[in-house]
Amino acid sequence: MNVKDSNGTPLSEGDSVTLIKDLKVKGTSVTLKRGTLVKDIHLTDDEEEVECRVEKVKGLVLKTCFLKKV
Repeated sequence: MNVKDSNGTPLSEGDSVTLIKDLKVKGTSVTLKRGTLVKDIHLTDDEEEVECRVEKVKGLVLKTCFLKKV
């Protein structure tokens, strides 16, 4: 698979990324702020999505268009 972040940089299992936009998490009152560091991402079957854990939300799936590799 060829998973890339918003800038076209290749992503791999276990990378750290930051958010480039404030994101509201469906089903909760949590808003992830721009610049939030997300460590140890897991790749999914879809090239446009990664699974991760953030301090308040576990099992979160984020679109790669909102991520930038650190």
